[in-house]
Amino acid sequence: MVWDKSQLEQLRAEFADANGGEIFDEKFRKVAEKIISKNGTRLAPYSGVPTFLSAPHMQVAADQPDFGNLQVAITGIPMDLGVTNRPGSRFGPRALRGIERIGPYNHVLGTAPVFDLRVADIGDVSFQSRYRLELSHDDIEKRIGQIVDAGVAPLSVGGDHSITHPILKAVGRRQPVGLIHIDAHCDTSGAFDQTKFHHGGPFRNAVLDGVLDPTRTIQIGIRGSAEYLWEFSYKSGMTVIHAEDISGMGIAAVVAKAKSIVGDGPTYLSFDVDSLDPSFAPGTGTPEVGGLTTREVLELIRGLKGVNLVGGDVVEVAPQYDATTNTAQAAAQVLFEILSLMVFSPSIGKR
Repeated sequence: MVWDKSQLEQLRAEFADANGGEIFDEKFRKVAEKIISKNGTRLAPYSGVPTFLSAPHMQVAADQPDFGNLQVAITGIPMDLGVTNRPGSRFGPRALRGIERIGPYNHVLGTAPVFDLRVADIGDVSFQSRYRLELSHDDIEKRIGQIVDAGVAPLSVGGDHSITHPILKAVGRRQPVGLIHIDAHCDTSGAFDQTKFHHGGPFRNAVLDGVLDPTRTIQIGIRGSAEYLWEFSYKSGMTVIHAEDISGMGIAAVVAKAKSIVGDGPTYLSFDVDSLDPSFAPGTGTPEVGGLTTREVLELIRGLKGVNLVGGDVVEVAPQYDATTNTAQAAAQVLFEILSLMVFSPSIGKR
């Protein structure tokens, strides 16, 4: 094809005076009509009150909650009383709200989830005490239970990974759910220092509580020196894919394996930011060298389109260990990807 002046004149005639909202491709125009105003502008990403993914803020009372017609409620859970190493993930929700430019369009999945779903940031879980771990777990279970009872899907931002146990107690109360767990650690160890409610054991606790089906659970990206603590994963029937095996398998094979494990039943997706290699996400409490890249994580999560998600979380962002904000940026992108998946979930998209 030879570029000539007539082609330039044609482009000028079509695009020179067009504003940002004038999109000629039908597919992209449908997206732009949701996001861009008629006068050709959109909300500046750095303006307004920060919320998760720039979703609308919706105040929901703690005692007599009204979730309106929401399909997805995004909630912050700023609690890190269960950490075994570096604290600080209590600041994770605030860090993710402060990331000013994620989305709104997911070009791979073909959705603008904040516009395609009825979704809101409903604020943070209200804790009775900032010092008592078990009591905090009760508060989390209560809030997520309210969300689930209202027929709304919970999408949570932690906080340390111990928060996923009380979430699963609410989500799997009526029927044990399957799990896609992306992490450096299996988090199925036993009690330490007189408690089992720490961030190294939520999935053992959830299985023993009867709210998580281990035969429909896959754990992806596992590595590091704590392998000897994870025998419960194998004994209970969970599928474990180590980080060292992913390059040989390929992401497509990992996605296929995950889909075959969880099937079409209700499934929860839990993402620990330490699944990423510390070169991408140093801002976390238990970094493990040899992890996934951001590109691998995005390919993996996007491949889960069509899975019957009933909830999800992003945990373990401790922003004070990362002066670049890259960890929060990556975690916010994963939050966006999980919300995008929810558009296509049979349990959510048709509500």
